[in-house]
Amino acid sequence: MSEQGNEARRFARGQQSGVLSTLSKRLDGFPFGSVSPFILDHAGRPVILISEIAEHTKNITADPRVSVIVQPYSTDMQVTGRVTLIGRAERLPDKDGLGPRYLRYFPQAESYFAMHDFHFYRIEPVKVRWIGGFGHIFWIDPEAYLAAPGALAEAEAGILAHMNTDHADTLRDYSRHIHQVEADTATMIGIDPDGFDVRAGERILRFEFAAPVLDAQAARTALVEMAQQCRA
Repeated sequence: MSEQGNEARRFARGQQSGVLSTLSKRLDGFPFGSVSPFILDHAGRPVILISEIAEHTKNITADPRVSVIVQPYSTDMQVTGRVTLIGRAERLPDKDGLGPRYLRYFPQAESYFAMHDFHFYRIEPVKVRWIGGFGHIFWIDPEAYLAAPGALAEAEAGILAHMNTDHADTLRDYSRHIHQVEADTATMIGIDPDGFDVRAGERILRFEFAAPVLDAQAARTALVEMAQQCRA
């Protein structure tokens, strides 16, 4: 990992949709862009849920080289940070592993998830383009972008269940003190090495850890420290 790689990955963690570009099979290799919701896995690789009959899926089947540009909306898009992940899309063998995580972020996709012709594809980066502002522009190699491996992914479901069952008030404290959002309900929907996401009412709020968290014990320490800061 590198400083710029960490910046790019953390930036991408805060978004849930982007523009997927594939190489058109119908139009002999012309770029084909489509809006695509996504989640990042714990390493930082985009995962999309797409149908076999979609144009971009047919393109990927013919040529797996793709890119995803991630950028939040702004009144001046030229000055807003953005990440372009360039890589190869690979169909995952089943929907069981990442299915629950995906549906926590996109519960409206449950009907698609149940259809047999929808499948997960994960994009393995070969290069990342990070534009963090004027003059802050970098090409980043995958090993500098991807998060270090750890045991947090396996512990994620248990951490979420514990926080949502026993510490709902703490999640509301996080939302209030860090994002100035008063929420009647706050539910943790995902945790990763860089931070965690909370659905507060109708919004998804991103909370970042000061340092990478790679297992359940480190996550507990980081969450307790954040709670203490909120209540100080």
